[in-house]
Amino acid sequence: MSTETGPLTGVRVIEFASLAPAPFACTMLADLGAEVLRIDRPGGAARDRHTDPLLRGRSTIEVDLKAPAGSQLARDLTGAADVLVEGFRPGVMERLGLGPEDCMGANPRLIYARMTGWGQSGPLAPRAGHDINYLSIAGGLQPMGRADDTPPPPLNLVADFGGGGMLLALGVITALYERLKSGRGQVVDAAMTDGVAMLTASLHGMLASGAWQAERGANLLDGGAPFYDTYRTADGGFVSVGALEPQFYAELLDGLGLDPAQLPDQHDRAGWPELRRRFSEVFASRDRAHWEEVFADRDACVAPVLSPTEAVDHPHNRARGTFVEIDGLTQPAPAPRLSRTPGRARGHDGAARHPDGLRGWGVAVDRF
Repeated sequence: MSTETGPLTGVRVIEFASLAPAPFACTMLADLGAEVLRIDRPGGAARDRHTDPLLRGRSTIEVDLKAPAGSQLARDLTGAADVLVEGFRPGVMERLGLGPEDCMGANPRLIYARMTGWGQSGPLAPRAGHDINYLSIAGGLQPMGRADDTPPPPLNLVADFGGGGMLLALGVITALYERLKSGRGQVVDAAMTDGVAMLTASLHGMLASGAWQAERGANLLDGGAPFYDTYRTADGGFVSVGALEPQFYAELLDGLGLDPAQLPDQHDRAGWPELRRRFSEVFASRDRAHWEEVFADRDACVAPVLSPTEAVDHPHNRARGTFVEIDGLTQPAPAPRLSRTPGRARGHDGAARHPDGLRGWGVAVDRF
């Protein structure tokens, strides 16, 4: 598979099939022009490949890595690659004869990118885990949620994708850039706990300055402030409110038809329960569409809370082409956007499941 657009055109990536963050990173690399070849287990290549956006933009080959011939084939392929991406627990690739020493010994320019939850070292490194666990340990989950409730699982957006896949993609790009100067590859150890910790940088700053309380639901950004929260509308929908600055707050009150003289001061914490009660009453009096219309042309930082399917049809997203259709499946468009060498979302190319698909990788077709 090749493309004529994208800043990573000419970069070859070998992806060892895994779940969530590593495929997400490889999708981003493929969108930006990289040629990605995914090595999947026997019988796994056809699974969801036409319905999962995390599998777009690459070819797939099925290889039994536990068989000596399969392991050797994978090593041969990494010899022709710029980047190797794997998402197994520490030690798995080494036991398969595909660790950094095995692959980088034959290809010193190889960027060997490793995606795990806990990292390659530390007491938790060999343990199982999921997004919610990594988020918990890194201090990213406790601040979320209401003071009188348990912290809510924020899907798997924060650790898997924000603190995981994006961190991995950044590590790969950084290592490729450094290789331009040194001519040498290196290992990228991307851990979701590290990534989530990076995402909490501003929280640590606010804690240090006294601007953040340890109690959940008592701060500006965690639902404690009534002017930074979500509200239910008459039809069962929701709107989000982020009117932090005074000019936006004034627009919020005006749109709600509330007289500021009859309300507690915006930053009087003792008055926040009353503000929340008034906001809740007003928002609940009309449906979501009404509030969309009221705040459509106001800088009040009010927006409807859309489902993923609704988001596709929002006028702003349609105008920007935020979502695209590939092989009949609506999915997010490549991001970020580059002015001169833009990325391009492509469907799954199964050509590499056949011998001819590997000719460009220097692998003899008679090995199949």
